[in-house]
Amino acid sequence: MSEQLETDGANAWESRLRQPSLWHYLVVAPSWLAAAALFIMMIMTFSDVLLRSTINNPIEWATELTRIFMVIIVFTSLPVISWRGTHIIVDLMDPFFSHMMARLRDITIDLVSGVILLWPAWRIFVQAERFRSYGEVTEYMGWPQHLTSWFIAAFTLITALTLIARGLARIFAPQRIKF
Repeated sequence: MSEQLETDGANAWESRLRQPSLWHYLVVAPSWLAAAALFIMMIMTFSDVLLRSTINNPIEWATELTRIFMVIIVFTSLPVISWRGTHIIVDLMDPFFSHMMARLRDITIDLVSGVILLWPAWRIFVQAERFRSYGEVTEYMGWPQHLTSWFIAAFTLITALTLIARGLARIFAPQRIKF
């Protein structure tokens, strides 16, 4: 009987470990947001072309929405791509680096890139506040431009923090994280 309880307890614990955590959902949420924006943009573009071709009446605000969706797609993808290291890499100099030097190079690139990205994040936030203070809106929809700029600033900051975390993870826990 006690063996059965121990086995059930172990199985419950293992099944809990297999279930995605809140952290998992936070990590994949930007990818799902980018995918949803891409899908909506695809439907909108199809509808715009259809309306333009059939009844000569395009969607007036399609250009503005396309810009907003492109912002969502690009900036939500940056932290995920930065953490996974799936961005474009030119590896012409890789044969000249030993394993230890390549690790040091990658740590330096991650940390320096993350620190450098903090400045654009701050400047975009300042620009967003300027848009808000002037009451800037888009031409057709009247969408407040500061909201889009805040989004860009937030995800640029998240990308910077992601790169810094990646660099620190390479230093302190390289065996626990797959790069």
